[in-house]
Amino acid sequence: MPNPDNSTPPIPSSVLILGSGVFGLSTALSLSTHPSFTHSTITLVDRSAFPAPDSASIDTSRIIRADYADPAYSALAAKASKHWRGEWGADGSYDEVGLCLVADSGKAEYVKKSLQNVQGLVKSGARQAGQGRAGKDRVQVLDTREEIERVMNTGGGSGESGYVNWASGWADAEAAMRYCRRKVEELGRVSFRKAEAKSLLYSGNKVIGVELVDGGRILADLTVVATGAWSGKLVDLRGIASATGQVLAYLDITQEEQDRLGKIPVLLNMSTGMFVIPPRDRVLKVARHAYGYSNPTRVPHPEKHGESMVVSLPRTKVDEPDQWIPKEGELACRKALREMIPSLGDRPFSYTRICWYMDTPTGDWLITHHPCYEGLFLATGGSGHGFKFLPVIGDKIVDCILGKTPEEFRDKWSWPEKGKEDGVWTDDGSRGGKKGSVLDEEMRKGSRL
Repeated sequence: MPNPDNSTPPIPSSVLILGSGVFGLSTALSLSTHPSFTHSTITLVDRSAFPAPDSASIDTSRIIRADYADPAYSALAAKASKHWRGEWGADGSYDEVGLCLVADSGKAEYVKKSLQNVQGLVKSGARQAGQGRAGKDRVQVLDTREEIERVMNTGGGSGESGYVNWASGWADAEAAMRYCRRKVEELGRVSFRKAEAKSLLYSGNKVIGVELVDGGRILADLTVVATGAWSGKLVDLRGIASATGQVLAYLDITQEEQDRLGKIPVLLNMSTGMFVIPPRDRVLKVARHAYGYSNPTRVPHPEKHGESMVVSLPRTKVDEPDQWIPKEGELACRKALREMIPSLGDRPFSYTRICWYMDTPTGDWLITHHPCYEGLFLATGGSGHGFKFLPVIGDKIVDCILGKTPEEFRDKWSWPEKGKEDGVWTDDGSRGGKKGSVLDEEMRKGSRL
């Protein structure tokens, strides 16, 4: 029978991990060092050579914050932040410039809860000395737009109120993933293979491995599906998790602008989802954390031979090299840029991309044994906020594999009651944009202004 959460499962003699993103690679790292898996073989399969160019975890930058409305994620992120300040952020790949978290009038519930949580972390000593950059008080409340603009020092801002946490910042996402990969390789426990999974292999109610697109097979006692926004192609997750596309836009700046803007705080408006991250190497990014776009795609049903189903799946620059974000998304990025950094407001975007999340209704992750199939474990549903946990999430995933899900996450990460249809939109209070947008429909309205 499938293994229920928090019972003690047998240790698999072989583990197959599908996906080399944050959840997959960190799981490989933690399995490699966990004494329970000393005699287990570990294989990691990804359809792309590392680093995958269209992976959500491969980018110029990702926000590192303990600023969450949910205290469980806030506390775990605070633990991860300690690692970012140490070996994971070495060589300048982590920059603790602060995070200015703001909201528009009447839409500040998430920010208020987040402020309470980070203030609680300061009181409990989560950050030694309770100070951030240059000895500043770690958390400063910003009651007006003028105070927000004063902290940003860009001539602009966003929102009507909020706070700045000087103990948050951002990381070079690709550099951090490369570091994680090197750590895994140095341990010599994981066999890496470039191949695309076609479907899981079943023997009755047990998953015994994966069939590859090239016709090959890889067998394993335990298969971990950590394929991010592509997970819905391998497991029926309709009503549980779904891929959504998010807009990112980049612009080139001068060295003078780099020197002036390189140490501003990250600015994130939780009412609109719009944010800007300080530039590096004369490239600045503006993006939106939103409900996103769905991309309905008909695929073979992964569990019912001969049937098909419609799920949202990514469509990236790997599929369409000339892909540009929809007009609606570009206009939103342009408006945010003009508001947040007016001097760059009309600078042309040099590059855009659609970053694909695997969203769940609540924004909680899906880290659990499958309730119906023995030998199948899910580590997906990152909902656009998994990267910052890279140094610590692998250990938590292995705990869940062993039936030791942390108490504070037991209900959050477990298999939920299944919905009837695909089309998941995350309602955790952190998303902007319009709910229900479909990529093809938005593309038909125009792209590349």
